[in-house]
Amino acid sequence: MRPDTAGTHDARLIVASRGVRQFAYGLLAVVLGVSLKNDGLPTTAIGALITVSLIGDFADTYAIGLFADRWGRRRTLAGLAILMAATGAVFGLVRAYPLLLVASLAGALGALAAALPEALARVGVAQATGLRLMFGVYALAALVVTLLVTRLSPRVEPADVAGAAGAAGVTSARRRLVPPLGRSRRVVLTLSALFSLDAFAGGFVVQSLMALFFYLRFGVPLATLAALFFAANLITALSFLAVAPIARRIGLLNTMVFTHLPSNVLLALVPLMPAFPLAAAVLLLRQTFSQMDVPSRQTYTMALVAPEERTAAASVTSLARRAGSASSPVVSGVLLQPALLALGLPFLLAGALKVVQDVLLWRIFRKVKLPEEAGSRH
Repeated sequence: MRPDTAGTHDARLIVASRGVRQFAYGLLAVVLGVSLKNDGLPTTAIGALITVSLIGDFADTYAIGLFADRWGRRRTLAGLAILMAATGAVFGLVRAYPLLLVASLAGALGALAAALPEALARVGVAQATGLRLMFGVYALAALVVTLLVTRLSPRVEPADVAGAAGAAGVTSARRRLVPPLGRSRRVVLTLSALFSLDAFAGGFVVQSLMALFFYLRFGVPLATLAALFFAANLITALSFLAVAPIARRIGLLNTMVFTHLPSNVLLALVPLMPAFPLAAAVLLLRQTFSQMDVPSRQTYTMALVAPEERTAAASVTSLARRAGSASSPVVSGVLLQPALLALGLPFLLAGALKVVQDVLLWRIFRKVKLPEEAGSRH
């Protein structure tokens, strides 16, 4: 295979594996909370389980950053996909809560596929069985990801994987992947703190807990939840198309803040709606703006730091976000108990904390010029 052909082949495999993985995540996000609730778990236990899974996600991200080049990128991706498949099998087959706590919980179409249990119920398959089958679909998707990543060419590996062995190899890989922060250190740590706050707030309303809220508060059937989150994820994906033209017109920081603020106000309004159709409409309107800060945030961070420190900045801010999101679902589970359910506290807290983050981000960075902006004045 010629080098240029190999590169295109690898790119297609990576995109395909990402798509299959997002399908599986979208599926699990809708059915997880509902399935566990139907098995008799209290919302506090469900929230704790999601927190444990996010802590595992943080640990995986940290380990990948340190060791992926040493182990080999294809081997690492395949190993994670196998763990993902094992997770689907565990959730589908095991009903013992202590065992679920130690499992590894490694898009729009996945959310839509969550309607399958109710479709199967119409032909005589019990909903509980249909829900467990969805974890089988998740595991199957992970095996497809495994197949795709093992077909990647050696071009995806760093040139010196074989030489990175022993403790010295770990140190070498760490230095190569995450060079130490220098003059950008203060900026990166400030951004990391703000992004961690935003992620902490978002952890109150991860999609599994949102679906569980609608299921418990309004008695929404699974097929309707699947349609709702299919539409929500589709709107989110389409909204990304507007980010670039908006950012060119008003700037990256303004795009981050002034799209995020209205989405957070709308988020806080969701539980205040008296009926499900209104709550769903507010949520869908919120999704129009909710993720437009993501590409602008990533671009802004890369533009703000020195070029030689961009890898470190991406690593530190990513880990900060994952650490922030890991602790709040367990609290959200407590707030979704029957006595507190009508208050919608997870949505109110998430919206309020995200607004605080937006205001702080604006106040701290509104007078900071990006290098290209500073250069354009001379």
